[in-house]
Amino acid sequence: MCPALQTTDAFLTEGPRRKRRGSFVSGEGKVKFAMSGWNQVTTVEEMEADTQRLRDTACQVCAETYEDRKRNQTPQCRFGEDGICCRICSMGPCRVTPKAPRGICGADAHAIAGRNYLRMVAAGTASHSDHAREILHVLHMSSRDGNYPVRDEQKLIRLAEEYGIETEGRDIYDIAHEVAETALMEFGKPFGTQRFAERAIPERREVWAREGIMPRAIDREIATAMHMTHMGNTADAEALVRQGLRCGLSNGWGGSMLGTEVTDILFGTPTVRRTEGNLGVLEKDMVNIAVHGHDPVFSEMVVFAAEQKDLGDRARAAGAKGINIVGLCCTANEIAMRHGVRMAGNFLQQENAVLTGALEMMCVDVQCIFPALAQLTECFHTKFITSSPIARIPGSTYIEFKPETALEQARELVIMAIDNYKNRDESKLFIPEHKQTAVVGYPTEQIIKELDKVTNSHVDERGSFRPAIDAIRAGVLRGAVAIVGCNNPKIRPDYSHFEIMRELLRNDILIVATGCAAQLATKAGLLNMEAKDLCGAGLKRVCELIGIPPILHMGACVDISRMMLLANGIARDWGVDISQIPVVGVAPEWMSEKAVSIANYVVSTGIDVYLGIEPQVKGSAQMMELITEGTRRITGAGFIINTDPHDLVREIIDGIEAKREALAAVGVL
Repeated sequence: MCPALQTTDAFLTEGPRRKRRGSFVSGEGKVKFAMSGWNQVTTVEEMEADTQRLRDTACQVCAETYEDRKRNQTPQCRFGEDGICCRICSMGPCRVTPKAPRGICGADAHAIAGRNYLRMVAAGTASHSDHAREILHVLHMSSRDGNYPVRDEQKLIRLAEEYGIETEGRDIYDIAHEVAETALMEFGKPFGTQRFAERAIPERREVWAREGIMPRAIDREIATAMHMTHMGNTADAEALVRQGLRCGLSNGWGGSMLGTEVTDILFGTPTVRRTEGNLGVLEKDMVNIAVHGHDPVFSEMVVFAAEQKDLGDRARAAGAKGINIVGLCCTANEIAMRHGVRMAGNFLQQENAVLTGALEMMCVDVQCIFPALAQLTECFHTKFITSSPIARIPGSTYIEFKPETALEQARELVIMAIDNYKNRDESKLFIPEHKQTAVVGYPTEQIIKELDKVTNSHVDERGSFRPAIDAIRAGVLRGAVAIVGCNNPKIRPDYSHFEIMRELLRNDILIVATGCAAQLATKAGLLNMEAKDLCGAGLKRVCELIGIPPILHMGACVDISRMMLLANGIARDWGVDISQIPVVGVAPEWMSEKAVSIANYVVSTGIDVYLGIEPQVKGSAQMMELITEGTRRITGAGFIINTDPHDLVREIIDGIEAKREALAAVGVL
């Protein structure tokens, strides 16, 4: 047992605990919490008040927001909502009704919903994997004196050795270029399966091989998905779901994992950093530049340019105190955990950042960007810059960002923002006060380092997850939850994340978070070390012993692959299958095709996924059964769906307790 945890004898010997410590209050549906000395959480109500004040500004300048567009789209199409509208050929579009239960070709609701679902998986896999491909091309052109040097040489060496590439006596950039070439073959190689699948424990690989879902080349799985869903092809719902699992795996144990590994190699593996989050990080007397999107190749260079002394001098000469770079969406997570850059907000906060009137420039790259930003920024002085041919938006200033000229282009953008500072309209300026400090940067490597702090007298445990396993087995921790995903205007933004996180903490369940969920934790103050005061006694003690916040920030949505390696490592060190450990995934407010791909690779890895938004397959009872129960027969995991966050968190806790009971029944808990 971990020696540090031996000091928690009361926790280790008190026996089974109640499953829930929180009490739910009727009416408002809020969870009541007893706090011990720290009561500095920023509530969702306070965030909503800030948003409403910014919407007042939008009304004054006759600008629309996503709430206006949401109203105009109400009621939304029920056929699309249920996944039973088909438009993949020009005989249609066809929709399934009791009067017309089949499309013109004869496809029924199960075929139509299954095809639509698989196409979402394919699109999500393509987006994350293409992101990785672009970063690999940057690695291929990296050089010692270029714009993009290698910053984590040790990780590069480890990956090269994993690939069987010779490293002894070779220049690091020769190794980098060969690693890039080898990794790029993972996208289109004609034979074999994903190399990173070999990282999975044998039990998982056996499942994938037995069920015929071992991922092959990334592009092949995407192409196969698109081919299967072409008119006149697969109409069998189970076959479509199986390909969704396989395609998702090519993302989670292929494209996304590559994207994360190579980003760490180029820009450094994240370590613990302190930062701040929420709209209050914008500065009234500084040149504010927001970077938004997902591709760190772009944002890293903008951050680097803004730190150069001559540009800081130029900003001061323009009347500002300096340059303030902030992040939005997953780009914010990337630069926060590598540089401590402050995070302005998550997906549905992108318009609010403009509405403050304080942004000199909004620079975007790819994914999750509102086309509406072009029109909105015209109502303010903010310059809206698009940088990628993957994300062209009418009304923006398009400057294609090229790695070969990256620093020069980044400097030009920063200069453009500085020169725009004088054009601010003070009458439109309102920066909300709310901001919170946060501790970020917990990839698996950092988690291991933190665990090693409490294993210094047990050398055999160093570099393992044994201390965490000991805490779970003892009941000090009940389990862990990975909270991921977007915001979704279908529900109250950020509310589900907030309520679920706080109740899990009260029940001694450690949280790891990425993407927009991690940003909500930042905005609320739940990434503070002091947030341990919101926890049950066991989790609070673990946080104090190890020196971690109760929610560990693991990065951007592409970094959910880190979570797979975390679960894989826990299962390996425990000696059980991943599907047995008390670890689950939760996406309370998901909205994108990427999220559907992610959910499929998490389920394929053997981890249950709890969803707060219903997948668009409700029109097919067979598809609903397949994704909730059918996949359990294939991978040992499935979806649990509940749109009420309070009911959903009850199910999450009950699911973790059920896994604990199953482990106890076989004598490994």
